[in-house]
Amino acid sequence: MEKSFDSLPDDRKSQLMAFDRLLTIMDELREQCPWDRKQTIQTLRHLTIEETYELSDAIMENDLPEIRKELGDLMLHIVFYAKIGSEQKDSNQFDIKDVLNGICEKLISRHPHIYGDFVADSEEAVKQNWEKLKLKEGNKSVLSGVPGSLPALVKAMRIQEKARGVGFDWDEKHQVWEKVEEELKEFRQNFDIESEEVIDKNEAEGEFGDLLFSLVNYSRFADINPETALERTNKKFIKRFQYLEEASKADGKSLSEMTLAEMDEYWNAAKKLGV
Repeated sequence: MEKSFDSLPDDRKSQLMAFDRLLTIMDELREQCPWDRKQTIQTLRHLTIEETYELSDAIMENDLPEIRKELGDLMLHIVFYAKIGSEQKDSNQFDIKDVLNGICEKLISRHPHIYGDFVADSEEAVKQNWEKLKLKEGNKSVLSGVPGSLPALVKAMRIQEKARGVGFDWDEKHQVWEKVEEELKEFRQNFDIESEEVIDKNEAEGEFGDLLFSLVNYSRFADINPETALERTNKKFIKRFQYLEEASKADGKSLSEMTLAEMDEYWNAAKKLGV
C-alpha cells in the first residue's frame, strides 16, 4: 500500500529528501562533470569492489563513523549505476525506481511467512524455504547463487550454507570434527614435508584444499565466521609484527641481523602488552 508524502512521519520525510538530494546531485554530475560523464558500468566495477572492501575494513574495526562514510560511497555507486541504466536506449533501460521496486518485490516474495500464509518459526526454516523459492524462480542449482568471483574462503562458507539450506549437511558437530581430523591425518601421511620423497604438488594442493574446506565446515557448526576469524588474526599479526619492527629499531637492532629467538622476545612482549 502506497503512502502519500504528507502522511509520512517526519523522520521518513527527511530520509526521502536526503535520497532525493543525492539523486539530484547525481543528475548534475552526470551532466556537468567530465569524469562522471565518462564513466560506464564497466569502469565503475573495480571502484565498487574497492569501496566494498573499505566498508569491510570499517566493519572489522567497528568504526561507526567510518561505516557511515563508506555506506555513503556505496550508495553513490548504486545511484550511479541506476543513472547509467536510465540512459540506455533499448529494452534494458532501468532507473533507480525499477531497482528499488525490484528488491521490494523480491523481499516480499521471499518472505511468505511475513507477507503470506507460510509458517516459519525458526531461522533455519526461513533459510530452507528461501532456497526452495529460488529454485522455483528458475535457479538451476542451489549453488548457482554463489558468485564465481568470491574469495575462496568466503565461497566455501557460502557453498556449505547453500547446501545446508536443502538439508545436505552433517547432523552433529562431532561428525564434522572427525572429518577435519581425517583430512589432517590423510594430508600428513601422504605429504610429509620432512621426508625426502618428491611430493606431487597438485595432489597435495587438492588434499590441503579438502582440509581447509572441512575446517570451514566446522567453523559453521561452532558459529564462527571463518573469514572474520582469519582477518582478525591477520590484523593481530600485522600489529605485533609492526611492534617487533618498531621496538627492535628503537633498541638499535636490525631484523635482518636478529635471530628468531631475539625476535620472539619482542613478539612475546607485544602479546603481554595486548598488541
